[in-house]
Amino acid sequence: MVKVVVLISLVVVIGLFVVIEIGLRSLFGFGNPLTYIRDEQIGYLLAPNQRTRRFGHRIEINEYSMRSEPIQKTPSASTQRLLLLGDSIVNGGWWTDQDNTISSLLVRSLSDSVANNFQQVEVLNASANSWGPRNELAYLQKFGSFNAQAVVLLINTDDLFATSPTALPVGRDRNYPDKKPSLALVEVFQRYVFRQTPIPELEAVQNEGGDRVGLNLEAIGKIQALTRQANSQFLLVMTPLLREIGEPGPRDYEIKARQRLLEFCQAQQITYVDFLPIFNSNQNPKALYHDHIHLNLQGNQLVSQVIERSLLVLGQK
Repeated sequence: MVKVVVLISLVVVIGLFVVIEIGLRSLFGFGNPLTYIRDEQIGYLLAPNQRTRRFGHRIEINEYSMRSEPIQKTPSASTQRLLLLGDSIVNGGWWTDQDNTISSLLVRSLSDSVANNFQQVEVLNASANSWGPRNELAYLQKFGSFNAQAVVLLINTDDLFATSPTALPVGRDRNYPDKKPSLALVEVFQRYVFRQTPIPELEAVQNEGGDRVGLNLEAIGKIQALTRQANSQFLLVMTPLLREIGEPGPRDYEIKARQRLLEFCQAQQITYVDFLPIFNSNQNPKALYHDHIHLNLQGNQLVSQVIERSLLVLGQK
């Protein structure tokens, strides 16, 4: 009798485990996170050719580590192609479905705007969490602009202070795994139960000295130069942190960095869109954000609309 009870209990425990595992995978996408690869120049990239769903949101990474569908290296003559470079704001992360990223929204809106001249629009989404201008420059140097008619670099205020590219987080930071976990439950415990193991070498990178703003402005200038060499148009846009909106506004060091960026763009004749005044004019700017820095669907829609208008103006020059 005792053996029967033990056996039944074991079956119940195994059954419960299986139900939890299946639920975590099917409902939340645990057990199948996006993985990353190291790169000597870029620092890290999303591993190519991945598909997953996280919290019900579809995520697809193509053969060039873009959050885009598979592409041909060279577009057809009937295709308008744009290259969108950025960090997690461009990427959209797990909180954004593939169809609701800025790049996907641009595809749909531009398809109507350029229907008379092109049969198809592609907006390539080359991005990864925590990339800065130097990561994005390295990506452009490695892969080129894919014959895009325009390159759009979308940064946020924090990117003006971004550190140099590093591969240190890959496989060591839980947000940058280099392989799939054995079970969905393992991923849940790694992300939400166990403490993150410190990466001592990363402290030196994060404490990078010198003129970080200057180094990132230099990278932006090099992106512009590469874009011009490819006979493409270049557009730079910057979104603010939520705390910058309203009063008291950006902090003193951010105001100085913003002024340096503005003067740099004027000197380099870079078309630049600052979203801080645009968001400040919105009646409810908090409704544009997923958190303190990342945008939600409403925010993505506003950004894509402004980028579309700016590109159309550029195209007329």
